[in-house]
Amino acid sequence: MQTIDQLGQSNDSLYADQRRAAYSYVSEAFAEGRYDGIDGDCLAHAALFAAFVELVMTYGEDAVAKFAERLPERIKAGEYSLTTKN
Repeated sequence: MQTIDQLGQSNDSLYADQRRAAYSYVSEAFAEGRYDGIDGDCLAHAALFAAFVELVMTYGEDAVAKFAERLPERIKAGEYSLTTKN
């Protein structure tokens, strides 16, 4: 298992396969929610809440807070974008 500092940075092929599979499950849940009329923004906030709950249970509040501090720079760097930046 990775530490919170390594989260999302593994080049291990098994870990990468698991991340792709997990993303597929989340995408399917979003599609089902949208089909049922739930706004994508509501789904995203619920998914973030669930993700942070899981991370806090696994790594603890301090480690997750430290991880979250780096999110703005990672978002701006395009780490969470599926399209290329212009």
